[in-house]
Amino acid sequence: MPQQRTVDGPAGPLDVHLSGEGPAVALVASLGRGADDFADLGARLAAAGYRALALEPRGVGASKSPLEGVAMADLADDVAAVIRALADGRATVAGHAFGNRVARMVATRHPDLVEGVILLACGGLVPPTSEVTAAMVSVFDGSLDPGARRQAVARAFFAPGNDPSPWDGGWHAETAAAQVRATNGTPVEEWWTAGAADVLVVQPAEDVVAVPENAMKIVEMLGARARMVTIPDAGHALLPEQPAAVAEAVLAWLDR
Repeated sequence: MPQQRTVDGPAGPLDVHLSGEGPAVALVASLGRGADDFADLGARLAAAGYRALALEPRGVGASKSPLEGVAMADLADDVAAVIRALADGRATVAGHAFGNRVARMVATRHPDLVEGVILLACGGLVPPTSEVTAAMVSVFDGSLDPGARRQAVARAFFAPGNDPSPWDGGWHAETAAAQVRATNGTPVEEWWTAGAADVLVVQPAEDVVAVPENAMKIVEMLGARARMVTIPDAGHALLPEQPAAVAEAVLAWLDR
């Protein structure tokens, strides 16, 4: 079972779910979602001899750092504080969806702390369609009935035919709103290339939010320091859809 630790962050306490011992992998969740999304991957990392550090974002659990006025740099500094406190000062940083923007910002601002960067569902440059964006935004609407929310979750985040019920809950609207403001306030160019770190892109084949063109563009731009693995039958949610395939790709790259 994961342990829970609280770390002193730059602006307040940060809640971390910790599993295993060994080289550290810091895990940063998707937009408005928390560390529970990494339960399966964290367990697989721990079983393979790694230390998984799944960070609760600001506004979730015991992560009480303020959401007002937060910038991408602040979110990256939160991850850096966790690495310093729980990873002997160096870790691979894996971000899922929105979290991979933060992961790249960590590598940009704190290159001495970052062993490598893993992007799970790589986005940020090529936007989704307006229909998909509307579905994605609607899942944070507290007035939406459960059936309509599940339809929106399925449309935006899961490949056709995959069960969206694992994401029936776990949505944190205030956290998501702060993260969107942070994104909008930071030019993509500041974090897009992940500093000078080596990068693994794990791209869902049927992602309609972080469309695959994003992954292709970053791999082409980074050249020899980037590698891409495409996961079939997966959408933007990825982690609950294809947990074994994700873990296999991540561990193969970590073990390189």
